Amino acid sequence: MKIANTLAGFSLGEADLLRRAMGKKKFEVMAEQKVIFIDRAEEKGVKRAKAEKIFDLMEYFAGYGFNKSHSAAYALITFQTAYLKRHHPPQFMAALLSCEMGNSDKVVKYITECRRMGIKILPPDVNESDKAFTVVPDGIRFGLAAIKNVGEGAIDSILASREAEGRFKSIFDFCNKVDLRKTNKRVIEALIKCGAFDSTGALRAALMDVMEQAAQLGLQNKKEKESGQMSMFGESVGEGAIEGFAPALPDVPEWPDDKIAKLEREAVGFYITHHPLSRFSELLKKKSVTATEDLASIEDDREVRICGMVIQKRVTITKRGDRMAYLRIEDLTGSVEVIIFPGLYRSAANFFEEDMPLLINGTLDHSDRGIKLKGTMVMPLNRKKQMTIALESEKVSSDDIRLLHKILQQSSGSLPVYLKVCVQNGDQSMSESLIALNEDLKVDGAQHLIDEIEQVIGPESILTETPDAVLDHLSRL
Repeated sequence: MKIANTLAGFSLGEADLLRRAMGKKKFEVMAEQKVIFIDRAEEKGVKRAKAEKIFDLMEYFAGYGFNKSHSAAYALITFQTAYLKRHHPPQFMAALLSCEMGNSDKVVKYITECRRMGIKILPPDVNESDKAFTVVPDGIRFGLAAIKNVGEGAIDSILASREAEGRFKSIFDFCNKVDLRKTNKRVIEALIKCGAFDSTGALRAALMDVMEQAAQLGLQNKKEKESGQMSMFGESVGEGAIEGFAPALPDVPEWPDDKIAKLEREAVGFYITHHPLSRFSELLKKKSVTATEDLASIEDDREVRICGMVIQKRVTITKRGDRMAYLRIEDLTGSVEVIIFPGLYRSAANFFEEDMPLLINGTLDHSDRGIKLKGTMVMPLNRKKQMTIALESEKVSSDDIRLLHKILQQSSGSLPVYLKVCVQNGDQSMSESLIALNEDLKVDGAQHLIDEIEQVIGPESILTETPDAVLDHLSRL
């Protein structure tokens, strides 16, 4: 700023604009400022060649220059953190994660780094977790403060109850011990979704089914204690009811992995148990995919390819009445906003469902509001080759079949549809047959279609098997 002010007659305000352009690497603004700087310096008696050389030196310094005190402070912190990361990696990463609990992008990045370093990330646990991330023998345990909708009051109540009365044996025991005025049903639901009750041995699907019942019993027990109701044996009525007896959990199947991953992300803002992209790691290497954390180092307007999950979607209408979308795409290192213009939106709208892994090509746009990607191509990573619908003849009516036919007709696409029909024989055995539907009933495979079919035929009636796998299975029966 002093050079611009003295040599070229810039006011301090003008010099600050030049400084900002250099700091933000706004190349177009810098090019304009260079012309002004040289012309004004020449007017003040500085030779043009010297003025050009001085500006080029300033520009080079802005490529990353520090004053000495700044450089020394950064160097000291660099050595300290490098030492801690090398010699105390779990403690260092746990502290780092605790510092950034409110920043999902950074937490995702650090969890990925932990996995690269071989440090296991353990889910939140009502019997093990503290408020922040902590080091345990098996790795790093998630902190309860990282869970959405779980406030300070609820955490304090959980930790105090655990300290005073020991581990929670079940969700009923939990609701009996904690302060349910602070640990309400919203908190309990978030704890179930992220796996915080897994150490009690119960399935998450079963816990969700009994959550309200457990909360009601816990409240009833506390009211009885407060009112001083005593049994004939001198104990609180509710105390014996909960500690000596807890209703049996319903016998329901556990949620599928993709639902568990989705609900974990809903509860804490990122995936814990497993990231849906992990199984595609080898494929991503072959596809020359750029990690979102590396986008900042790539020049503007460069075409890149990313791979990630749709975690947010906002659809809007242009002045011409066309639909376009703004997507937030998350990969294993962070996230980035992707702009989908009307032409691409028309051909790829079916792919923009949350938690669908996508390969996206686009051009980089560096602006004051951050990095964006202008999409040019979208392709689902786990593109289905067909849709197979399983149904039991005794449980499906002719009305159901007519409704299924109507649903398929309304969702035309490129996926062939197969029906796997199960028939119960007289000896109680089951026989199966595979039927390929007509070409005019090909579908798009979108999630809304799957949901509609499962409402009619039943949950989990859409199979993930390929036709060859189905035929191979049938041949072994």
